[in-house]
Amino acid sequence: MKRLSLRKFVTLFVLGLCWLTPVFGASTASDKLPEPIAAALKRHGFPTRGLSLYVHEIGQAEPVLSVSANVPRYPASTIKLLTTLVAVEELSPAWRWKTEAYVTQPLRDGRLAGDLYIKGYGDPYLVIEHFWRFLRALRAADLETIEGNLVLDQSHFAREPGGAADFDNQPLRAYNVLPHALLVNFQAVNFRFMPQASARRVQIIADPLPANVELENRVVLADSVCRGWASRLGMKLRHEKIKTRVIFSGTYDAGCGDNELFRVVSEPAPYTLGLFRSLWAELGGRFEGGVREGAVPADATLLHTAWSPPLADIIRSVNKYSNNVMARQLLLTLGAEQAGAPGTTDKGIQAVREWLKRRHLIFPELVLENGAGLSREEIISARHLGQVLLAGWRSPYMPEFVSSLPLAAMDGTLRRRFNSAALEGQMHLKTGSLRDVRSVAGYVLDRAGRRVAVVCLHNHARADTAAGEAVQEAVLQWVHERPAP
Repeated sequence: MKRLSLRKFVTLFVLGLCWLTPVFGASTASDKLPEPIAAALKRHGFPTRGLSLYVHEIGQAEPVLSVSANVPRYPASTIKLLTTLVAVEELSPAWRWKTEAYVTQPLRDGRLAGDLYIKGYGDPYLVIEHFWRFLRALRAADLETIEGNLVLDQSHFAREPGGAADFDNQPLRAYNVLPHALLVNFQAVNFRFMPQASARRVQIIADPLPANVELENRVVLADSVCRGWASRLGMKLRHEKIKTRVIFSGTYDAGCGDNELFRVVSEPAPYTLGLFRSLWAELGGRFEGGVREGAVPADATLLHTAWSPPLADIIRSVNKYSNNVMARQLLLTLGAEQAGAPGTTDKGIQAVREWLKRRHLIFPELVLENGAGLSREEIISARHLGQVLLAGWRSPYMPEFVSSLPLAAMDGTLRRRFNSAALEGQMHLKTGSLRDVRSVAGYVLDRAGRRVAVVCLHNHARADTAAGEAVQEAVLQWVHERPAP
């Protein structure tokens, strides 16, 4: 029998309590649902018990609306609000991560008669363009030929139990990538599918294509309207001795146009090796070695240090595009900075709890698993997530925090939502979705010019469908249009 983890036991215990009593010392009063929201629930067949709302006008002592706000709920990706606010306050908006290159042998006429060491410190945004610049700097330092191996130092983060398949048994999905101290390009490949009717074929372009990955295209083009595309494709990985073969099969309708899939095809070390080999060759360098993981020797010489964008930019990517692995990198970085390397999830969670304690924010129902919301264990109440928003508004780094959130109808995950003239650009909101979970939290500028913090946590069967989205939009429309008291 599978053992129940302590964190999962606590989660189930707290969620069980929520059906017995409102939570933990806050006011237990629950306001009546506004009629437009109640009507939306009824119209789409939802009971009221699955919805928690917390609406609080900035600068006011009491909330405008509190409905089941003390009930612990799954927040999905809205928990990133807590992770990113703690990160920007504890580390500062100017914080940067470094990535270092070391050698243990002197360079002679551009030749390194030994290994090249690369040490990562958890940079969440070491994308291929930044990795290319890092390698270009090594070429500029007169390194051309590497006669040894590529050695990756991942020691700044601990290697923790679990795997990429743990959440939903989809280990190839980019959102399931695990945190690593040296995470290059999110460990992902972007596959672009482009139907070419004249040639009666589907072109597949992989970007980037690591040198140790080969693409095999068995996809058949169908001359028909689009009947869905991703579900009709098959993807298999064949791991061979020195390379990985990616095989696409199935049928692709010409009417589907161009589409993209972001997928993981390799473990971190071979993925980094393949990218390194490709980019190093493009830069005119020579390298025939392999890859291994190991610590930088104490007597190694630092050859180059690269720096990430500032944290203020990083949290924009985390929140606007709901990047899970970047949020997890933030949590482990907090742990490493607050409690010392190696960073761990538990150290990061403790850093979050200490931040809450210093601000006298007591959240006894709070359960954190990874700080990203890609979890069936993370829980928080709407009231307490609302208090996070209020703390963010009071923060000296409020401008950086608020501007990291998607802007209604303009960018990020909200680019195609809330396109009415009244709501466009009036809301900074973080959204979240899991099976049977839909959430939104952020700031709304209402029609009277009042800034309002709003949290909507909806946990019920079908909450993640279009029906749940309609309820969410009814909530936000009411917040924006509510009359003056």
